Amino acid sequence: MRSSRFRLRASGLLPVALLAVFAGFAQMLLGLCGPFTDVAADVFCPFVLEIFYLGITTGTSATTYDPTSNVSRLQMAAFLSRTVDGVLKRGSRRAALDQFWTTQNATVLGLTTVGTAPTFVACDGADVWVSNLFASTVSRVRGSDGRLLETWSGAVNASGVIAAMGRIIVGGNTAPNGSLYQIDPSQTAGAVTTVASNLGSQPIGITFDGSRIWTANSVGNSVSIVTPTSTAPWTVTTVTTGFSSPNGILYDGANIWVTDEIANALFKLNSSGAILQTVTVGVNPFHSVFDGGNIWVPNSSDSVSVVRVSTGAILQTLTGNGLNGPKTAAFDGQRVLITNTVGASVSLWKAADLTPIGVFSTGTGNSPFGAASDGVNFWITLEGAAQLARF
Repeated sequence: MRSSRFRLRASGLLPVALLAVFAGFAQMLLGLCGPFTDVAADVFCPFVLEIFYLGITTGTSATTYDPTSNVSRLQMAAFLSRTVDGVLKRGSRRAALDQFWTTQNATVLGLTTVGTAPTFVACDGADVWVSNLFASTVSRVRGSDGRLLETWSGAVNASGVIAAMGRIIVGGNTAPNGSLYQIDPSQTAGAVTTVASNLGSQPIGITFDGSRIWTANSVGNSVSIVTPTSTAPWTVTTVTTGFSSPNGILYDGANIWVTDEIANALFKLNSSGAILQTVTVGVNPFHSVFDGGNIWVPNSSDSVSVVRVSTGAILQTLTGNGLNGPKTAAFDGQRVLITNTVGASVSLWKAADLTPIGVFSTGTGNSPFGAASDGVNFWITLEGAAQLARF
């Protein structure tokens, strides 16, 4: 051992080895964090690397992060926006299934033939349910491959449809009194069950607030509130005050919102159906969607009003991006889709910052109307073709 040490000293190898060790200690003291030479390899390094790898920040140069500088409000906005985008993109069902694409044209749409004049669509997490207005039927389509599984009959003038309470609830666009139908998906397909036949005239929109079903009755100039009971008929209360021609209706987790086609308004309602707030939107608003923060209102005047639910303020009125007779909005967790019945197309926006993604054809003359998302695909009813499209 001694002779070995002597030989190292004599040959000059020991100082070289010590220099290497000292250099390593010095590097540890100064720190190296990924590509950044000005960030210490301490407890904060993983946080810096995470936002670097996610693309939230790229540093001030290829090798510097500049950890002690202040961040301006503009820089903070950029960081937060990139954070939201990254979380939504990585956390979506589309990401888990490696389906990052946007369908580009009608030739790559998945198509399922359903009943005559398919109008609205709802997803229950596994299957897609389509109300066929003229056929007075409801189609059940498998969400994984678009296969028509079964058809339920007896839903006269089937219109709005929702999945709630483990059931499928369908409005009947009938007059002078509207109807409400129920389907138990666990049972063999057959005739729907009528649970109410005394709604306001011609209900179109339908929603659920956790305990009651609400319908927007376009000709009845009213909103009906339906309380499910153990046996039919269910209890119905119809409110007429302040409504002209309500058609779209949704629940934001706290309040009901109704679009009124003649009043050119979006109404916020209380639990009794009274109007709490009126938001003036575009001409002839139709079927809106809530994205968790804002309501997107398609107006047949070729615009979309984006309304903040917390205040009722219009954040922006969107135009262009292919809007042509817009009717229904749908949200998939990242994007908002608007159907264009005149343009035979759909328009897409990024929900987080309202930037347009593009307009995409659904084919010639097929009149896309209703839309919904199952978290992976948008499903669009093509009224003119008696088909359901997977987008």
